Amino acid sequence: MNRFFRDAVGGPLCPQGSVVCIGAFDGLHLGHRALVGRAVAHARALGVPAVALGFEPLPREFFARGEHPPRLMLPRTKLEGLHALGCDSVGLLRFDAKLASMPAQAFVRDVLVERLSAREVWVGPGFRFGNARGGDIALLQALGAEHGFVAHSIDPVHCSDGERVSSTRIRAALVEGDFAHAAKLLGRPYAIAGHVVHGRQLGRTLGYPTANLRYGGKAPALRGIYASWVHGVTDAPWPSVSSFGTRPTVDGIEPLLEAHLFDFEGDLYGRRIEVEFVARLRDEEKFPDLPSLVAQMHRDDAQARAILIQTQQRASA
Repeated sequence: MNRFFRDAVGGPLCPQGSVVCIGAFDGLHLGHRALVGRAVAHARALGVPAVALGFEPLPREFFARGEHPPRLMLPRTKLEGLHALGCDSVGLLRFDAKLASMPAQAFVRDVLVERLSAREVWVGPGFRFGNARGGDIALLQALGAEHGFVAHSIDPVHCSDGERVSSTRIRAALVEGDFAHAAKLLGRPYAIAGHVVHGRQLGRTLGYPTANLRYGGKAPALRGIYASWVHGVTDAPWPSVSSFGTRPTVDGIEPLLEAHLFDFEGDLYGRRIEVEFVARLRDEEKFPDLPSLVAQMHRDDAQARAILIQTQQRASA
C-alpha cells in the first residue's frame, strides 16, 4: 500500500494504528534514513502501516522573507524515496498559515491521533512542532501518554569520521562543489531527477542540445556548470555537461537544469531522467554575446569529458 495525502485534518487513514516518523526529509540523507528505518522496523513488528509525515512547502520556505532558502530535493523525488525506504503512507501536509498557527496540542490530537491513530511516533534530534515551535519531544511524550502513543527521539547520526549528518552541511558541500563530501553525508551521489521538458531550443541552434529539467519554482542548492552523468537514458550512465541556473546571457529567470549529453542523438522529451553531479567547473556567468558563450561551452565540454574519463578510470582501477 503506497498512500499519499496532503490534508492535516480529515477522516482516519490508519484505523488499525500506525507508526509515524516526522521530519523535513530534505535530501533523505543518512540521518533521515535512520529515522525512517527505525519507524518502518517498529511498524512491521506491530503489523501496522509506517507513515512518514513531512510538509510542503517546507516550513523554512513558508516563513522565509524574500528569496526562498535552497532545498536539496523536490517533492516527487522525496515521495518516491520515502516509499522506497518502506513507508506505506507519506503525508506532505500543506504548510500554510492555518497549519503554522496550529497549537502543538491540536496537531497531536487532529493529525497524530484522529488522522493517523499513531501507536508510536519517531522524530529526529532537536524536534520542534506546533505554533511558534512551542512543542518539543518532552511535550510530545506527555501528550502521547495522554492519547495512548509512545514518542521517541533518535540520536544524531554521525559519519565514520565523527561529522554529524545534516541537510545544512550537505548544502554547504554542494555550494563548494565538494560532491564527495555531499555523497558521504547523503549515503549516495547527489542527483536531481525529473521529466524532460521543452525549452527554447537555443542550445540546439548553438550545437549543444540539452535535456531540460525544471525545479518546480524552488530554490536549488547549487548553481553553475558541472560535469555530470545522466541516468535513465540507457542501462549505463551517460556522460554530460550540465548547467543549472537562470541563463543570464539569454535573460532567463526561472532556474533550469540543462544537461548536454555527449554524442547523443534521440528524443528525450517526457522521459524521466536523473542528473548526477560529479564536479563543478565554474560559476554561471553572463556573456556579452552568443559567440562568446559558445566558445566557453566548447571549453566546458572538453573539461567535463576529461573529468568523466578520469572518474571512470579511477572507478575501474
